[in-house]
Amino acid sequence: MASFKTVMKSGHPPTLFAAFLYFDFCFAIWVLNGAMGPFITETYGLTPAQTGFMISLPILAGAIMRFPLGVLAQYIGRKNAALTEMGVIVLAMAYGFFFVSSYNDVLAMGVLLGIAGASFGVALSLGSGWFPPEHKGLAMGIAGAGNSGTVLAVLFAPPLAQAYGWQAVYGFAGLVMILPILVMIFLAKEPPDCHGQTFKEHVSCLFTKDGWAFSLIYVITFGGFIGLSNFLPTFFYEQFAVTKVEAGRLTMLAALMGSGIRILGGYFADRMGGILVLSMVLLAAIGSFLALTATPSLAVTTILFMLCFAALGAGNGALFQLVPLRWPTNTAVAGSMIGEVGALGGAILPNVMGLSKQYAGGFAPGFVAYAVFTGVVLGCLFLWQRKWVGSWVGPRGKVLDAKGETPAAAGGRMEPAAV
Repeated sequence: MASFKTVMKSGHPPTLFAAFLYFDFCFAIWVLNGAMGPFITETYGLTPAQTGFMISLPILAGAIMRFPLGVLAQYIGRKNAALTEMGVIVLAMAYGFFFVSSYNDVLAMGVLLGIAGASFGVALSLGSGWFPPEHKGLAMGIAGAGNSGTVLAVLFAPPLAQAYGWQAVYGFAGLVMILPILVMIFLAKEPPDCHGQTFKEHVSCLFTKDGWAFSLIYVITFGGFIGLSNFLPTFFYEQFAVTKVEAGRLTMLAALMGSGIRILGGYFADRMGGILVLSMVLLAAIGSFLALTATPSLAVTTILFMLCFAALGAGNGALFQLVPLRWPTNTAVAGSMIGEVGALGGAILPNVMGLSKQYAGGFAPGFVAYAVFTGVVLGCLFLWQRKWVGSWVGPRGKVLDAKGETPAAAGGRMEPAAV
């Protein structure tokens, strides 16, 4: 089993760090309205359904913007695309600081926050582009751990909002974006894995069944992560009557677990196979969603959310171990497309939870719906993997070489790829 030091030597760690920081800060800005949800709800007297829609709008906007940014990155380079995006984000934060003064302005700001959510495919492709196929799962897991930006948002936004007003948080966010911009300029190098392709070849993943299969899985793993991350401050505030700052800290515990485990998900997917890891984490997610329907105590609920986020985070890492194996020459576009559909699932979840609370009096129906959907996708994964193994991936989702074999976990032996 390769050591972490060996894996890092096989690629370009400064670029990986720059990609992580870029994604981390963008993710924090993307979920700002969710982190400040209780403050905004109180300011404008929003209903649960209005709060759910307000929280979901940045997720939806970010999902729609992901694919175009991924295509742009294939033409101007991933580093240039990242710098362009971060420059636009700074301008968007200035708008939020100076001009947001009504609920409709908050909705407009939600669309602008979506710009930050578009960073996903570019960040992961940039960070993993220097690494060989057998180590891309770990590299993508490290870059993808930038979803720990949720932790930054829920940890710092509520106290700042309480001290200076929630509109001021947009100004603080714009200022801190200078750090990842400077790191990207001075540390990142464009990876050499870019291939000259036509536009049709770039978007070919849109027309494959595998692309949509990956997207459905990501609706659960990433959609669940981003949707719950945005809704949990409101959930804790309304369900357990904790303070707004305490709601943010409780959300931080769950988000931190999901972000850190994403790295392990990619690491174990490299060793055990992405398909096997995905099957395990989907089962864990189903159990967590169903357990939450019992409305346990605050302590038990927090622990269950930490377990749920751990499963979702590991699933994110495992899925993106498979993406560069399936689409080795246009990973940025494929990743952006999968991330786009997955994030749409995250936009649905806050609305479902808000409607569940408003019309059913509780959040349990929302958790049941996501558990049922996860079960359906898990059954589909069992069928899909029978076609995948042996064609572009090895047993259990491990790397398949040109001879149709996959490296053994130890000793350098090769094992045949079973169908």
